[in-house]
Amino acid sequence: MKRFACLLATLCCLAFPLHAKDFLRAKDKQIVDAQGQPVILRGMGLGGWMLQEGYMLEVPQLGTQQVILARIAELIGEDKAQAWHQAWLDNHTTKADIDAMARWGFNSIRLPMHYALYTLPVDQEPVAGEQTWREEGFRRTDDLLRWAKANDLYVILDLHAGPGGQGNDINIADRDPSKPSLWEDRRHQDKMVALWRKLAERYKDEPYIAAYDIINEPNWGFADRADTNGCKETGNAPLRELLVRTTQAIREVDPRHIVIIEGNCWGNNYQGVLDAGLWDDNLVLSFHKYWSVTTRESIADWLALRDKHNVPIWLGETGENSNDWFSRTVALAEGNGMGWAWWPLKKIRYNNPLQIIPNPGYDKLLAYWRGEGAKPSAAEAEKALMQFASHDVNYANNVQHPDVIDALFRAPHSDQSVPFKRHVIAARGGRIAAIDFDMGRNGVAYRDDTPANHHISDGGERVVWNPAMAYRNDGVDLARAADGSLQVADLRPGEWLQYTIEVERGGRYRLHLATRGEGRASLQVNGEALPAQAIGEVSASFELLPGRNTLRVVAQAGAFDLLTLQLRR
Repeated sequence: MKRFACLLATLCCLAFPLHAKDFLRAKDKQIVDAQGQPVILRGMGLGGWMLQEGYMLEVPQLGTQQVILARIAELIGEDKAQAWHQAWLDNHTTKADIDAMARWGFNSIRLPMHYALYTLPVDQEPVAGEQTWREEGFRRTDDLLRWAKANDLYVILDLHAGPGGQGNDINIADRDPSKPSLWEDRRHQDKMVALWRKLAERYKDEPYIAAYDIINEPNWGFADRADTNGCKETGNAPLRELLVRTTQAIREVDPRHIVIIEGNCWGNNYQGVLDAGLWDDNLVLSFHKYWSVTTRESIADWLALRDKHNVPIWLGETGENSNDWFSRTVALAEGNGMGWAWWPLKKIRYNNPLQIIPNPGYDKLLAYWRGEGAKPSAAEAEKALMQFASHDVNYANNVQHPDVIDALFRAPHSDQSVPFKRHVIAARGGRIAAIDFDMGRNGVAYRDDTPANHHISDGGERVVWNPAMAYRNDGVDLARAADGSLQVADLRPGEWLQYTIEVERGGRYRLHLATRGEGRASLQVNGEALPAQAIGEVSASFELLPGRNTLRVVAQAGAFDLLTLQLRR
């Protein structure tokens, strides 16, 4: 009996964690756990789930979610449009997505919330000044929290679309510009404050909720309406007032959770917001970073705020760039003691961990919306839209991009490349597709003259680092051939690609490069350089060791495309 009791005690220890998840808190310049140990949040934002933005669905011309839904209703009717939206909410983010995030290495999730899933808009309230609560948003938040807890991940609640809309960038908040904004109608602000109090009441005892990010990317000119997005604002008094008021409402019911605040100008302009000091001892300042250089100087303003106010800072939203930029931005953030949340998990385009591949009917619908194709029938549109929302968007049918995950977790901290695909060279030789070069940062796995988009910093045009916008997100030019296949395009002097290969049988091999164009290239085999040769004549002979070897193709002159590398004994 004593032995059984010991066994039962052991099983209980295995079945239940010895310690509950810690409530996180702000301590001086760090986010810490219950033991006071620093915590680096490595997160992903679930953009496109509760709040759709046109660019994620390849309809930037439609912009806001409400316009997208209206255009869908024009095709298939209001009831079916609402059914489509419910299918989207059911399938865009599921437990499978959260399980994958945990496998990849994320420890947190940023949930971009649309207020209208939680409460009615002010102009739809049956009784003016009161709040009608909708179970839809709370239920889906509870679902996400359960999935996160099953994977030991924190959740950060982010009010992404506030009542009335918090800025002139209307897509990010689903704002109707014909109606008063959050800043122009006190009822919207009252609703926002009430919503956060309601959320705090619901989750006040939940340590897996890491923080409340109380309003995403305010962008509004308070003193000068011509300052469209509030980037020149020096006072920001209405913003501070709302942040303070919301924090106080949260603290009436929840003294423990971190409150995250964001400045004007898409979260980055804190002028005036902190002049009277911090109003709470558990605040974190968030900033957002897009399309800028990745030097320490690029975040100097926020580091200065951290030092001045002795408060943690958090890179609360970033992404939409190349893998090289991703790696350098993660290294920049973590090297300066701050966590990050990427954006987004999935969309139709390729530069995220998951890619949605739309069905042909949806592509035809996009052509119609662009004015480039015929209007589909209601039946055709419904079939395409429901397949998109019920099938295409689901994790099981998404394309996974391991190069993006590598860029976020391994490459920021490594000066070594790793294979994108396993290249096994048999005894008689083998063929390697040129597009399957190694993974790693620019200068480690490859070198390209335009590895990322820095147009915010340099004032230039947006750079497309991969013109094909397909297959992988590295800063290497890819292009489609006439048959639809992909190839490395326009290799210029000084650019290079590295390939890690596994050789079954060591010995002497010849390498032939399949190319288009004119120029000269050289090879490096296991770090040893071979003489440059004219393109079309590169068929060098060299020794390969059994097992792992590296090959590097270096452009020396001209400009050429690279299709394949063929190794023969």
